[in-house]
Amino acid sequence: MKQQFKTNINCGNCVKTVSPFLNKLEEVDEWKVDTDNPNKILTVEGEDFTAEEIISAIKEAGYEGERVA
Repeated sequence: MKQQFKTNINCGNCVKTVSPFLNKLEEVDEWKVDTDNPNKILTVEGEDFTAEEIISAIKEAGYEGERVA
């Protein structure tokens, strides 16, 4: 399963900050942030995770995120 989120994770240091929060989610196999995209799209791949879990992890790291339809 793959989901995408619009975020305000806009640089390499931001990615480093959010990494431990996303990496601790066992259901997530892989994730990346396209910091070149104006919407800073976070793409998450894995099994049985919910959008709420991802958004919660992003917020816990101090960033904002919303699911892209």
